[in-house]
Amino acid sequence: MNYRVEQLAARAGVSVDTIRFYQGRGLIPPPRRRGRVALYGDSHLERLRRIRAWARQGLPLAVIKRMLDRPASEEADDRLLAAVAGERVGARTLSREELAAESGVPEPLLRAAESAGLLEPLRLDGEERFGEADLAMARAGLAILSAGFPLDELLELATGHARATQELAERAIELFDRDVRRGGDDSRSDPEAVARAFERLLPEATRLVALHFQRTLVARALERLARKRDGEALRRALAAVESGRLEVAWR
Repeated sequence: MNYRVEQLAARAGVSVDTIRFYQGRGLIPPPRRRGRVALYGDSHLERLRRIRAWARQGLPLAVIKRMLDRPASEEADDRLLAAVAGERVGARTLSREELAAESGVPEPLLRAAESAGLLEPLRLDGEERFGEADLAMARAGLAILSAGFPLDELLELATGHARATQELAERAIELFDRDVRRGGDDSRSDPEAVARAFERLLPEATRLVALHFQRTLVARALERLARKRDGEALRRALAAVESGRLEVAWR
C-alpha cells in the first residue's frame, strides 16, 4: 500500500516532522517518488512502529538505528535490550516541565544538569522525556543542594563523578558481555538466561558501588573529624555509623 507522508504519520501515530526527523537520522529509508509526490509503503509503517516501541522502552536513537540495521540472526537479544531499557526508564516518562514540577528542581537547573551529563533525556516521538531514575536523581540532588553546597562547585563535583562512573560502567559492561552474555567465548548464551542474569545482577552491582562509596565517604569524614579533634561531632558521627542509620537502600 502507498501512503503520502500525512497518511503515514496518521497510521503510525506520529507527526510529519517526526517522520522527517527519523528520515534525516537514517532510521527510515527515503520514500520513492512518483513525479513530485513522495510515497511511502508498508515497510516504512512497520519500521516506524518498531522505532516507536523501542523508543518508549527508553532506547536511544543511535541504539535503535543499530538494531534496525542488524542481521536477523542477532534479534535474539531483544529480551536483554528490554531489560536494560526498563531499568533506564521505569514505569513512566516525564516531560522536562513535569520533571521540574515533581522534583522541585527549576527547569534551568535541570538543563544545567543535562549539560553536565547528569541527566540524559530520551527522545519519544520528537519530544524529550525523562525516566523515573531521573526524577529520583533530581530529588536527591535538590536535597544535597539544599544543605548549603555552592551550586557551581556541586555541579563540578557531580560532573567529575559522572565521567568516572561512565568509564567504570564501560569496563563493567565489557566484563558482562564477555563472561555472562557470551559465556567466556564467541558462542551466544541463551538470551532469556542472560536477561535474567542482568536483572539479578544490576541491583547487586548498584548496591555494591553505593555501599563502597558510602563507606569510603564516612571513613574519610571520620578521619577529618578526628584530625580536627572535634570530639562532640566525632562522637555523634560514630553513633550514627554504629546504629546503621547511614546504610544505603536500593529500592
